Amino acid sequence: MNTPSPARLFDVLDATWPAARVIQLGPWKLRQGNGGGQRVSATTVEGHFTEADISSAEDAMRDMNQRPLFMLRDTDMSLDHLLDARGYEVVDPVSVYLSPIENLTAKLPLTAAMPSWPPLAIQLEIWGAGGIGPARLAVMDRCDRPKTSIVGRTGDVPAGTAFAALDGDIAMVHAIEVHPEMRRHGVGRHLIQASANWAFEQSGAWLSLAVTRANGPANDLYRALGLEDVARYHYRRMPEPRS
Repeated sequence: MNTPSPARLFDVLDATWPAARVIQLGPWKLRQGNGGGQRVSATTVEGHFTEADISSAEDAMRDMNQRPLFMLRDTDMSLDHLLDARGYEVVDPVSVYLSPIENLTAKLPLTAAMPSWPPLAIQLEIWGAGGIGPARLAVMDRCDRPKTSIVGRTGDVPAGTAFAALDGDIAMVHAIEVHPEMRRHGVGRHLIQASANWAFEQSGAWLSLAVTRANGPANDLYRALGLEDVARYHYRRMPEPRS
């Protein structure tokens, strides 16, 4: 079983957490997010570009009523340097984790975590409390791949939620949220394992997820579960104009 390449994982990110609209403009892939967050609003470079092309991308993002934002992968360092010279700030360095699904599946207590689609009202409340509101829920709705949400419990109390979708044989887990008062009770672990169980039943072979590197507890959990940090990216955002 060949390990998916970073390029393949970035394609899965796009497929399982899709932008409202994608526009190809010369060397750029522009994403219109409709308020759904950075991942669905960032522009990536897909070919040879010039500095003049950067200005064209900036204009196109402004036309979408979006502040210019670029996503930079390890292969995009020349663009990264040019954006740095233009005053762009680094935002949210991210790690992409990966593991064979068979390493994450587990026999869970019946009520610990289970699939649910559409999400339950309590899941929407947990997401909302964590800042995942209607615009991000719309991202889940428009995903056209096999998908589910996962509801996790501590005892009989709903405590966490996540969204998972499958592109080919790779499952990607998004929007993992655990109620603050329920953390450190194994809910996050159960959400990942239940996502793996669901994906395994859908004939998935790999499970992946992306998390900001500043989120120490989440990174520690994923490494403890055996997921490997296999790709990285960050954003460059145009600074706010000075008043």
